[in-house]
Order: sequence, then structure tokens, then C-alpha cells
Amino acid sequence: MECKTGADHTKSLQDGRTVYIDGESVADVTTHPAFRNAVASAALLYDYQARPENLELMTFVPNGGTRRVNRCWQMPRSYDELVQRRKALQAWAQVSYGFMGRSPDHVASTLIGQRMGLDVFEKHGPARAKALADYVDYATSNDLFLTYVIVNPQADRSKDWGEQVEELVAQIVDEDSTGITIRGAKMLGTSSIMANEVFVANLQPLKPGEEALAFSCALPMNAPGLRVLSRKSYEAHAVSVYDNPLSARFDENDALLYFDNVKVPWERVFVHRDVDMCRAQFHDTPGHVFQNYQSQIRLSVKMKFLVGIAHKITEAIGTTNLPQVREQLGGLAANAGMVEAMLWGMEAAGSIRGEFYLPNRQMMYAAQSTTQDLYPKLINLIRDLAGGSLIMLPSSYRDWSNPELAPIIRKTQRSPNLSPEHKVKLLKAAWDAIGSEFGSRHTQYEMFYAGARFVTNGHNYRTFDWNMARGMVDHLLSTYDIAEAAKAAE
Repeated sequence: MECKTGADHTKSLQDGRTVYIDGESVADVTTHPAFRNAVASAALLYDYQARPENLELMTFVPNGGTRRVNRCWQMPRSYDELVQRRKALQAWAQVSYGFMGRSPDHVASTLIGQRMGLDVFEKHGPARAKALADYVDYATSNDLFLTYVIVNPQADRSKDWGEQVEELVAQIVDEDSTGITIRGAKMLGTSSIMANEVFVANLQPLKPGEEALAFSCALPMNAPGLRVLSRKSYEAHAVSVYDNPLSARFDENDALLYFDNVKVPWERVFVHRDVDMCRAQFHDTPGHVFQNYQSQIRLSVKMKFLVGIAHKITEAIGTTNLPQVREQLGGLAANAGMVEAMLWGMEAAGSIRGEFYLPNRQMMYAAQSTTQDLYPKLINLIRDLAGGSLIMLPSSYRDWSNPELAPIIRKTQRSPNLSPEHKVKLLKAAWDAIGSEFGSRHTQYEMFYAGARFVTNGHNYRTFDWNMARGMVDHLLSTYDIAEAAKAAE
């Protein structure tokens, strides 16, 4: 059976969407120098799944479907299906070395998680539950690339969301028999440049009185009135693939989305004026679990890549066999192994909810909090191993073509096992991963994509089995008393 290809996806993005960067409107994101390579990288994901040798690994035929779609849309009904799905997502992450954090499997994971908790939506109302179920079926059968905006602009954090300046936060400003109209902003629209549609929701808590903000829906990226304001493009500022091999190709971009009287039909509205349902759609369903489980899957690949970078740096500068360096490399390897082990642990300790098999929620949150602190430490360890080697590099690939400079570069960029050209190539890649503006954005992303530390640690507090832990302490204390202790001491 056929499945979506890179050419299919690229063509689908030529839809007249309204995107701005550097003060100008973008006519076609697939050809614009700020986005074209990232779009091509997204297309590579679909070409990868369409290869005959990858079809079984990467795709499946949904019930009632007529074509194969990516396994990110698969709702696992057993441990084996959960692992099968994870292997597909890891293979996809390897295409970008883990640097595409909002690849198509991320929001797909969020939506199938919410779909697996359809009973929660049914309590909210049958019409909204049907809208969600129908939309997930539609997105699945079309193998859509979705982004989401589920966070409000920071603005004045000392005020509640409903107290912000008028129409800053996206909200319902009108509704009629055909749907709702929304106006205001949401963030962070990571990958919105190359997505087909956007899921709009509220992950941050709302309170009574903020019902106008309390909605969720889905829209095509070319919806009338939807404006995408891109941040600076690292791709556009990359000198070359040789100098910036990651940022030149995998800058998935972040953007602010502004909804200027955007009409949403009722069949695309999943939550309507219910502040608690905004929370419930993530936390009472498996949505938040699958959303962040996917992030850990992707991170397991990225960690291995970064550990590989670290090892190759020490080979390039001749320090691999120093005992203290091997100790550091061993620690990095242990961290990568730990991330993988936590992934396997949450799968093995998973459970059935209704007809679906879910990863262990508390173990997922434990991994999330752990890796949130781990990533910047990993980056600093790689910096420590590299020393000054990442600083004194040729300004760009053009230096090699200067007959006066090339001999000097070859003399000063020596390595025990690499040619000067290859050493520079490696160190340029390392700097792009950990020190460039692109690399720094990734450090910030890994630290905060799931929220501040108090948020992720709050999830752990909420889901940990305190009764069992405290029960062991209570049992110990119940096995003796003062009289028994005094008698035993006589």
C-alpha cells in the first residue's frame, strides 16, 4: 500500500499560509531561504517511512484505512505494540539525530493519548467527544504533520491569564450556530512553518471566570486570519552545511501564532468554555503521558548522538586514553544508558486502561524531571572535554580555498587520526550542536519544553505512590516501641 512521501508533504505546505519573518510576508515556505532546508528535512521523514524496507517498521494500516500511515498514530493495545511503536519513533528521530523536537510524532502522540481517554471528553459532552474522535480519525488517515500552541504569551506573570491586556491571550470573542471565533496569541508554534495543521489548547491552569480562554480546537495552517510570526531563522544565518550541519538543516523554527478573528467550525472544537476540561484533556486522559513519552523517545536518540560527539572529540584531540577523560566518557555513556533504561522501564511497568496499553505515568515524569537537569550538565561535560578546540576554528569553509590560509590551517588543525579538513568538520558539527545559537536554543528547549522545574517536579509529587513509601516507614515504626527497646537493652 502507498503511504505519504516527502513530495506529498512538501506540496501540502504550498497552501497560501500567512507567515512573516524579518518584517516581510513569505510567499512559499518550501522555497524561502529561512525555511526550505527544514522543510526538506521534514520531507525526509516521510521519504524514510515510504522506503519499501521501512514500511513495516514505520507504518501500519489503521482500522478501516486504505493506506499505510506512520506508527505515531497507532494506539497500542499491548506491551508489544507499545514497543513496536517506540522503535518506529526512535528510527524517525535518528533522521534528525534527535534535533527535531516537534517532529510529526509529537503532537500525534498528544492527540492519540487524548483519544484513548475519550471517556473524559464524553463527560464534557457527546458533541465535543465526537469532534475529537472524528478529528483524530481524519488526522490519522491523512498522516498529518501537526504542531500545537498550548502556552500563553508570558506578558505579566504576576497577573492571571484573564487579567492580561485585552485580547493578548487567544480567546473566544464570538460564537454562533456554525462555530466559534477566536482572537489573540498563543505560543510556542514550534514546527508550525512546516506543519499541516495546528492544535490549539491550554496546558496552563485556568480558573473560573476565564471561560473565554477555555477552549481547544484544530485548524489548518492556512486558516483565514491565522498569522505566523517566526523567530530568527538559524537556517538563514548558517554559513554552509560544512560550518553548520545541524542548524542549516534541522532548525524546526519557533513562532508566535496570532488569531485575528479566526472562525473555527464546531466539528473542530474539542473543549468549549470549560476551565477544568482544559486541564482534564491532558491530565485525565493519557494525552500528557504520551506527549512526553515521545519526548523521552526522541531524547534517547539525541543523547546517544551527543555522547558520540564527545567520544569523537577526544579522539580528534588525542585525549581518549587519559584515565580522567575515560572516566568522563564513561559517565556520559552511563547517562545515555539511563535515559534508555528509563524508557524501557516505563514501558515494562505500563498498564491497561480500557482497551489500550499505556507507559507508566510516574516513571515517565521521573524521567522528565531527571533529563531536564541532565541535559545542560551533559552539554557542559562535552564543553569540558573539548576545551579550546571548539573556539579556534577557521571562520568558514571559504578559508580552505585561500592558498595563503589553507597551509596554515592544515598545520595548526592536526589530529592523531583525522585529516585537518575532517577534524575541522567534526568540531564545527560539535559546536553547532552545543555552542551555536542553534545549540543554545536546544539547551533551553530541553530544560523548559515541559515547563519549569517546579511544574515537572509537581507532576512527580502528584503521581508518586506516597502511600507505599510512607507505609514502609510506618511498618518499620510499628515493629518496636520504647518498652520493648528498654527491655531488649537490659
